[in-house]
Amino acid sequence: MTHNIDLFWSFRSPYSHLVTPRLIKMEDEWDLRFSVRPVYPLALRQPDFFQREHPGWINYLLTDVIRLSEYLGVPIALPNPDPVVMDPETQMAVTDQPYIHRLTRLGVAAAKTGKGLAFLNAVSTEIWSGQDWTENGVLEKAVAKTGFDLQALDKAIDDDQDSHDAIIKANAQALENVGHWGVPTMAYNGEAFFGQDRLDLLLWRLKQNGLQPRTKTG
Repeated sequence: MTHNIDLFWSFRSPYSHLVTPRLIKMEDEWDLRFSVRPVYPLALRQPDFFQREHPGWINYLLTDVIRLSEYLGVPIALPNPDPVVMDPETQMAVTDQPYIHRLTRLGVAAAKTGKGLAFLNAVSTEIWSGQDWTENGVLEKAVAKTGFDLQALDKAIDDDQDSHDAIIKANAQALENVGHWGVPTMAYNGEAFFGQDRLDLLLWRLKQNGLQPRTKTG
């Protein structure tokens, strides 16, 4: 029996980026599947979130992200540009966002194909490379390596944007319902496992429920 886990994930979260290769490896080794459920970053879901944080949180975050990147062997650099455009004075997201809505809708469109995890990994690798990921052709080439046609995904969104937005809204509500607000959060049988440092606990819980190694063929 394949075990299904909801994955709540954001294109602006460095921890979401860093955990994705590990989730792909888990799918390859174990009889489980992550159902990709993209959500908007906290900067949009809770606009005053960063204003409420301790002044020292950003320094620790950057230290921890770089340390974790080195530990996992997953490269990371500050996005160029930031997927969420922030007002430098208020530290809040500006009203007109040029990137994050498209990115999140694309994540939903990719998830509909059943190969959402590969898409997230390809896109986040470019976003967190430090290079200009908005340059013409960058994302197209990255996702093509995983079998996606970016233009086809964009067209699917343009043809039915309302349904993609409804899914994003439902994903955010589902994340709240499972008892958390941050990403990455993995949810299994209504139990939330927040953060890349909870994968061992998630695997332990899955094994309690009969998780088996994936049977290799060929």
